[in-house]
Amino acid sequence: MGSVGKIKGFSISSSSSSAAALVLFPLVFLAQESVAISTSDSLNYTTFRPQISSLRLARIQRHLDRINKPPVLTIQSPDGDIIDCVHRRKQPALDHPLLKNHKIQRVPSAMPKAMRMVKTDAAKDNANTTSGGGSKGVRQTWHQDGRRCPKGTVPIRRSTVHDVLRAKSLYDFGKKKSRYTTAAAGRRPEAPDVVSGNGHEHAIAYTTGSGEVYGAKATINVWDPRIEVVNEFSLSQIWVLSGSFDGSDLNSIEAGWQDPNLGNWWMGFGENTLVGYWPTEIFSHLADRATMVEWGGEVVNSRANGHHTLTQMGSGHFPEEGFAKASYFRNLEIVDSDNSLSSAHDISTLAENTNCYNIKSSYNNEWGTHFYYGGPGKSPQCP
Repeated sequence: MGSVGKIKGFSISSSSSSAAALVLFPLVFLAQESVAISTSDSLNYTTFRPQISSLRLARIQRHLDRINKPPVLTIQSPDGDIIDCVHRRKQPALDHPLLKNHKIQRVPSAMPKAMRMVKTDAAKDNANTTSGGGSKGVRQTWHQDGRRCPKGTVPIRRSTVHDVLRAKSLYDFGKKKSRYTTAAAGRRPEAPDVVSGNGHEHAIAYTTGSGEVYGAKATINVWDPRIEVVNEFSLSQIWVLSGSFDGSDLNSIEAGWQDPNLGNWWMGFGENTLVGYWPTEIFSHLADRATMVEWGGEVVNSRANGHHTLTQMGSGHFPEEGFAKASYFRNLEIVDSDNSLSSAHDISTLAENTNCYNIKSSYNNEWGTHFYYGGPGKSPQCP
């Protein structure tokens, strides 16, 4: 993918070491997937070629016909994706049974203190800005020929048969895997339960203590990590969490902010761009506040060839290599009960397999609370 941000479930990718501010708020305005930063260039498709029967293919196609809503306009992206411009009231996020009577909120009723943002094209009913000064919103690959979705619609990446085949099953497609198990060696009792034995590995920083959290923010520099096989991924993101960490009832939003008056969790990108929100109705524990925030990286290690994956995290460099080499999160901030942004001082770090991926945190006046993280994956020290 090119060095652009693409709203497809809020997936943002880049081929350069650029920095992007990612802000976490509570609804999904555009789609039903999670917010993440990931790239998947140069994939090894030869190691992932499932056999599929005509019956299974027909079931998959029926499912895709349900979730791919009839578009007002379709745009072919240069990177191969198909972008459907769907009427805002027809977007698949609103198929959720708890959102049957949901009224779309255009803007938050209040912003965290010391922070002001403007709506993107999508939040402005995707007004066409090809004439005049143009939009200062997120640039997307499919914008390259000047095309935009018309007013009153939202851009949604069309799901494909190949997307479904990457999931374990049709039932699992689009569902977040449970993050459970407390068997991690050296894990402190208050640490997040990220080790699940399903091949996911992390290098994260997380808040400690029992304080109430109403949002989170960080600036991330984005790289183009190598992905070894097609059913693996490498992401960098913010998690906002509340509930039971044993996997029985955990609410998780993966990148955004909150509005403590209405409870919707808003997502912002950059310093002045609102993308959308997750409605409070769909949560049990995150309906009013979060209890933990995590920042960092995650990869899937499928051991497809009998060894640890070559999939990189971050830039593919260890945190000890520092600026211009290692990927980082800087200026970690949280929103408190007074709706004020403040530096996240009380954080801990966790990495399950430090020979493969690691994390190092620090603090200074310019970057505030920050950390370098990542690693190359398979190596002599990470067999």
